[in-house]
Amino acid sequence: MSQAWLPDYIYTEGRFRSGLALVADGAGKIVELSENAPGATRLAGRAMLPGLINAHSHAFQRIIRGRTEYRSQNATDSFWTWREQMYAAATQLSPDEIYNVSRIAFLEMAKTGITAVGEFHYLHHSPDGSPYSDRNQLGHEVIRAANDVGIRIALLRVAYARSGFNTAPNPRQVRFIENSPDTYIAHLDLLLNSINTKDGMIWAGVAPHSVRAVPLDYLKQIIAFANERELPVHMHVAEQPAEVDACIEEYGRSPVALLDTEGLLSDRFTAVHAIHVTPKAIAALARSGAGVCACPTTERNLGDGVVPTDLYFKSNVPVSLGTDSQIQIDLLEDARELEYHMRLKKMERNVLAPENETGASALATKLFECATVNGAKAIGFDGGQLEAGAPADFFTVDLNDISIAGASTDELLANIVFSLSRTAIRDVVVNGKQLKLT
Repeated sequence: MSQAWLPDYIYTEGRFRSGLALVADGAGKIVELSENAPGATRLAGRAMLPGLINAHSHAFQRIIRGRTEYRSQNATDSFWTWREQMYAAATQLSPDEIYNVSRIAFLEMAKTGITAVGEFHYLHHSPDGSPYSDRNQLGHEVIRAANDVGIRIALLRVAYARSGFNTAPNPRQVRFIENSPDTYIAHLDLLLNSINTKDGMIWAGVAPHSVRAVPLDYLKQIIAFANERELPVHMHVAEQPAEVDACIEEYGRSPVALLDTEGLLSDRFTAVHAIHVTPKAIAALARSGAGVCACPTTERNLGDGVVPTDLYFKSNVPVSLGTDSQIQIDLLEDARELEYHMRLKKMERNVLAPENETGASALATKLFECATVNGAKAIGFDGGQLEAGAPADFFTVDLNDISIAGASTDELLANIVFSLSRTAIRDVVVNGKQLKLT
């Protein structure tokens, strides 16, 4: 059974248009954007935009929000000291607790306009490291949480084999470890065979955690499996200088150089963070068609550094966005921070604005693409835009909300990207179904 919605404006083909209704079929696909849709649900005073795509999430980390914001007993607090605090939480969560915290994270995502998430999932075993009878029990709990909220999920199943090169095992990582690529592939295959992908609400991908956690031979085997099955591949890359140094010590090459020279990059590969990179590494990512997922809110919270988005844009490397640690869930905030971090670094304004385009929304359009179409490509999803044949995934904003009130049509996207408050978001629809945001 078809249905239709008629807002004041629909964002399509890079601009806001009025007088159009979005018509979807019973399978949750957009049939058309029509000027004639009798019986359409009127969304007065609202603008409709394609659902946001969160390309990198660790849902369970929502539980430590606010609990690491103090100076520890270490001489210097860093990503590495934060990691130990995160591990302490990860070792204690039961399957029910993982479901509950994931549901809270996904509900918060939905309330901010996120309609699909790439969940970088690395909790596999019980707290003592022993396997569950269902080797993917915790993954299924996370999937159930997304389904109950109503958002799409790509479960990016993480491979984790060791603490690091010449590094003693960390007992807090026992829930992550699968020692051999054969074991990992067998468990991923079980997951792939257990999920129903027909309606496009659930699918899976391969996620080697990092070069620190996955040695090269293991990495080659699981990426070969991903390529054979045409699965998305996500991997933490060059998030910290220490990771780069350790990779050079082990392989004589930086993480991106290693991936490039071993033929492991492709247009299905997403390098998460990719902060501490050289121009040569950026060129390698560009040649391969690989993308980068930036998580600016988390990266500034952890003191990771600034993603060189300006160089990625200049090299046509697609940049997507993620909420990562869930310290804050607001993908539009992450979009604007791509630009704001560049402004602070370079002491200039409009650093990422297209050079040959003018107008109030040229920069906003580029940033909004990171939160939509680029994110969709990264997680292997044909979405992120409102057009015939695309999924009926969208959110609406209240045009009278004080954060964007008075914006003209030409300036509306810039107002939404740079100024919208999360309280302005009204309707969220996924697969043609309106979500209950409570």
